[in-house]
Amino acid sequence: MFNLNRKIVLYDLTNTYFEGQCARNPKAKFGRSKEKRTDCPLVTLGLVLDGDGFPLSSQVFPGNASEPATLKLMLDELRDKDPFHQIKPVVIMDAGIASADNIAWLIEQDYHYLVVSREQHVKNPRDQKTPVAVRDTRDSNVVVYREVDQETGETRLYCHSEQKAKKEQGIRNRFHARLEEALEKLHTGLSKKGTLKKYDKILERIGRLREKHSRVAADYTINVIADDKKNKAIGIEWQRKPESDQKDKHCGVYCLRTNIPDWSEEQLWLTYTMLTEIEATFRSLKTELGLRPVYHKKEERVTGHLFITLLAYHLVHVLRYQLRLQDIHLSWESIRNRMSTQQRMTITLPTDNDTIIHLRTTSKAETRQKQIYTALNINPDPIGKVKTIVDMKPVVPTGAD
Repeated sequence: MFNLNRKIVLYDLTNTYFEGQCARNPKAKFGRSKEKRTDCPLVTLGLVLDGDGFPLSSQVFPGNASEPATLKLMLDELRDKDPFHQIKPVVIMDAGIASADNIAWLIEQDYHYLVVSREQHVKNPRDQKTPVAVRDTRDSNVVVYREVDQETGETRLYCHSEQKAKKEQGIRNRFHARLEEALEKLHTGLSKKGTLKKYDKILERIGRLREKHSRVAADYTINVIADDKKNKAIGIEWQRKPESDQKDKHCGVYCLRTNIPDWSEEQLWLTYTMLTEIEATFRSLKTELGLRPVYHKKEERVTGHLFITLLAYHLVHVLRYQLRLQDIHLSWESIRNRMSTQQRMTITLPTDNDTIIHLRTTSKAETRQKQIYTALNINPDPIGKVKTIVDMKPVVPTGAD
């Protein structure tokens, strides 16, 4: 329909949870739930999209499936369905799937890839001499620094996003506040009756707090002051480590890895941002098209539920893509809300000669609705008015006086 360019494919996984235990479904397994529903069994959906957001291939995995282990299965299935006209696509995926084994396999199979690096220590492009700005707007500012590995020929693109930095800093601040609030509550309780005071139990409680707030626990030095016999705790002291400030400065920094030798910094970064399309797809599937939760119990019905949801997404995305060609960027929910005010109505009109006129008509399309109709080449009122006259005169039986 659209003569799409499918030289780029995006791959990611999501999961949905069941209502019930689904003991007879072998794919219903407990795993890491992206909706935080650790109390429910899950099933995982692997999805390959082209660069324009259209699904190319999908597969259902158990809820505890390892993300890196699914890549080879999906690309082999995709290659069997469509040989890409002898041109292999550029594979884009996030850090969860970009394991060392998967990257080695992509290189062995002559795929080009663009992935988020799993490296813990990456360079901040703002600290380099020659950073390149790939986006500079009022709402977003992104600078990158390119470095080529002389041994492997792989390119590393170190990126700093101002918008991402604000988001990550906000998350860190929230976790810091929660940890300090919990420590303050524990410390205050040492001087109150009926609260925990045993030294070993306080140490145990602090260990649990460190585990619960593991993202920021390493930023603190925490000391428990005990009495002379070390039976009771009499105070808790904590202090932020100086190196935590360095972590704050590192917010918004990430690294992209690729074996594409001739793309510019801007082209690499813009291509990577296509991953947001697959994230938007998952949001649409879950919130707008009913992917979650799953109420079916049998495996074949669960697979059918996911397939029908994907089929619905195909239809929805055709509309969204046509609108996008006309520079209208709306989610399916926004389209439905905008179009919901136009309705089909029946007007009932009684007359003096014992008849009732039923006039079926359509409300007038608003300006924003006309914009969508025009972009999709649809008539705002394809049915028009339908007039029905019902005779309400009493029927006299034949032969009656």
